[in-house]
Amino acid sequence: MSDVEPTALTWIERYAAALAVDPPPVADVETLLALAAHAAHASHRQAAPVACWLAATAGLPVDEALARARQLDEEG
Repeated sequence: MSDVEPTALTWIERYAAALAVDPPPVADVETLLALAAHAAHASHRQAAPVACWLAATAGLPVDEALARARQLDEEG
Protein backbone atom coordinates (compact mmCIF):
# COMPACT_ATOMS: atom_id res chain seq x y z
CA MET A 1 0.00 0.00 0.00
CA SER A 2 1.35 3.39 -1.00
CA ASP A 3 1.28 6.58 1.05
CA VAL A 4 0.96 8.64 -2.14
CA GLU A 5 -2.44 10.28 -2.35
CA PRO A 6 -4.63 8.84 -5.14
CA THR A 7 -5.40 12.35 -6.38
CA ALA A 8 -1.66 12.99 -6.76
CA LEU A 9 -1.23 9.78 -8.76
CA THR A 10 -4.17 10.71 -10.98
CA TRP A 11 -2.68 14.14 -11.67
CA ILE A 12 0.72 12.60 -12.39
CA GLU A 13 -0.88 10.18 -14.86
CA ARG A 14 -2.71 13.04 -16.58
CA TYR A 15 0.44 15.17 -16.73
CA ALA A 16 2.45 12.26 -18.13
CA ALA A 17 -0.18 11.81 -20.83
CA ALA A 18 -0.01 15.52 -21.65
CA LEU A 19 3.76 15.13 -22.06
CA ALA A 20 3.30 11.95 -24.11
CA VAL A 21 5.36 9.86 -21.67
CA ASP A 22 4.56 6.96 -19.38
CA PRO A 23 3.91 7.85 -15.75
CA PRO A 24 6.48 6.57 -13.27
CA PRO A 25 5.71 3.49 -11.21
CA VAL A 26 4.34 4.25 -7.75
CA ALA A 27 7.61 3.05 -6.18
CA ASP A 28 9.50 5.67 -8.20
CA VAL A 29 7.00 8.34 -7.17
CA GLU A 30 7.64 7.44 -3.53
CA THR A 31 11.41 7.64 -4.08
CA LEU A 32 11.10 11.00 -5.87
CA LEU A 33 9.09 12.31 -2.95
CA ALA A 34 11.83 11.08 -0.61
CA LEU A 35 14.42 12.89 -2.75
CA ALA A 36 12.35 16.07 -2.68
CA ALA A 37 11.92 15.80 1.09
CA HIS A 38 15.61 15.20 1.59
CA ALA A 39 16.57 18.22 -0.51
CA ALA A 40 14.06 20.40 1.31
CA HIS A 41 15.22 19.35 4.77
CA ALA A 42 18.91 19.49 3.89
CA SER A 43 18.69 23.05 2.57
CA HIS A 44 15.43 24.78 1.70
CA ARG A 45 12.09 23.68 0.28
CA GLN A 46 12.91 25.44 -2.99
CA ALA A 47 15.67 22.89 -3.56
CA ALA A 48 13.13 20.03 -3.73
CA PRO A 49 11.76 20.46 -7.27
CA VAL A 50 15.13 21.50 -8.62
CA ALA A 51 16.78 18.39 -7.15
CA CYS A 52 14.20 16.22 -8.92
CA TRP A 53 14.76 18.11 -12.17
CA LEU A 54 18.53 17.67 -11.84
CA ALA A 55 18.14 13.93 -11.26
CA ALA A 56 15.94 13.63 -14.34
CA THR A 57 18.31 15.75 -16.44
CA ALA A 58 21.22 13.56 -15.33
CA GLY A 59 19.24 10.49 -16.38
CA LEU A 60 19.76 8.83 -13.01
CA PRO A 61 17.47 6.12 -11.70
CA VAL A 62 15.51 7.64 -8.83
CA ASP A 63 17.04 5.36 -6.21
CA GLU A 64 20.55 6.40 -7.30
CA ALA A 65 19.56 10.08 -7.23
CA LEU A 66 18.29 9.70 -3.66
CA ALA A 67 21.45 7.85 -2.63
CA ARG A 68 23.63 10.62 -4.01
CA ALA A 69 21.60 13.27 -2.21
CA ARG A 70 22.00 11.37 1.05
CA GLN A 71 25.73 11.01 0.37
CA LEU A 72 26.05 14.81 0.36
CA ASP A 73 25.14 14.82 4.07
CA GLU A 74 27.80 12.23 4.82
CA GLU A 75 30.45 14.28 3.02
CA GLY A 76 29.49 17.39 5.00
